[in-house]
Amino acid sequence: MAVSEHKAKGKRSLGCFVLTVSDTRDETTDQSGQLIKSLLAASGHQLAGYRIVKDEPVEIEARLREALSRTDVEAIIVNGGTGITPRDGTYEVVSGILEKRLDGFGEIFRFLSYQDIGSAAIMSRAVAGTAKGKVLVSLPGSRGAVDLAMRKLLLPELGHMVSQLQGQ
Repeated sequence: MAVSEHKAKGKRSLGCFVLTVSDTRDETTDQSGQLIKSLLAASGHQLAGYRIVKDEPVEIEARLREALSRTDVEAIIVNGGTGITPRDGTYEVVSGILEKRLDGFGEIFRFLSYQDIGSAAIMSRAVAGTAKGKVLVSLPGSRGAVDLAMRKLLLPELGHMVSQLQGQ
């Protein structure tokens, strides 16, 4: 079956959980989390949950494991904590949870980012894969990075990825 046929058969509406990792943001200042939620809604997906957690590995992992255990969640999108500062711990947590990595996501994201921001793209540790039968994606926290990843990579493929994961 061609990719276009697979995509056409992909799920149209998914239950998505959005997790923002930040030491400084709250619901009123979380522009990236708000953008993810609005783009998902505009694409017909359902918000199954939304949380903001501090950049503390134990908190990040607890929230992710909670979301992974929910039957109404098919995809989890994390934003924030993917850089290389001493406080950035999202990558390590997400990588430790992933059962299958989608290396192409990070590679293509960094390529597209390079076209926008130049060599600073090498510091992004965006990563995606699967865990507990769900899609798990980790994005940088900047609004520009979130917009790029959502519009160019995730929204065009999310339904297809979940359908493939669920054997449909």
